[in-house]
Amino acid sequence: MNEYTTHADLGGLPGFGIVTPEPEGDLFHADWERQALALTLAVGATGSWNIDQSRAARETLPDYLKLSYYQIWLAALEKLLQARGLVSADEIRSGSLLQQPLPVARVLQAQAVCAALLTGSPVLRAPAQPARFKLGQHVRTRTEAARHHTRLPGYATGKQGVIERIHGVHVFADSQAQGLGEDPQWLYGVVFDEAELWPEHARRGTSQGLKVSIDAWEPYLETACA
Repeated sequence: MNEYTTHADLGGLPGFGIVTPEPEGDLFHADWERQALALTLAVGATGSWNIDQSRAARETLPDYLKLSYYQIWLAALEKLLQARGLVSADEIRSGSLLQQPLPVARVLQAQAVCAALLTGSPVLRAPAQPARFKLGQHVRTRTEAARHHTRLPGYATGKQGVIERIHGVHVFADSQAQGLGEDPQWLYGVVFDEAELWPEHARRGTSQGLKVSIDAWEPYLETACA
């Protein structure tokens, strides 16, 4: 299997400066960003790919770090459209239809957009087996790097935490992103001490005594000693 490289797993990494929150109401900086969002939602609603495949397309863009938020969305959309044969590179360059369009599973009509956004796509599924872990149990996240899209942050790899919530069984993003089906798995809220995630803070005396909670699917976890 080829090595999978994500450019989006930046949490906890130094060198990116201070995060400066933008005002809550500033959703777009230009009209084209509205159009990029609308296009992404409209084409995603056709069922040509799932949300985790779209995330995988974004995070593997080689120029990810050079692009703005909606430039990433637009570049990934072009990537997915071409990969599915829905548009050609020549059509993207020209902005014109040059071939007979392929049929799609469904079309999101304008009057249905608000309802679709409010409803979303439920990912909770019925359990096929009991949960492996219980509340208060000590667990450790997997240590090996994933060779595919994953929702386990890099800074939490190989770290020990405690199960604080059991969310039920949910569609497994890692499998969905690879086109392997939903593969529903138990999902847990796991809480980690700051010193466990970033021991260098403790060594420098800059720890704030924080705790960080991460939602983690069962395949990410193994039993750890208390």
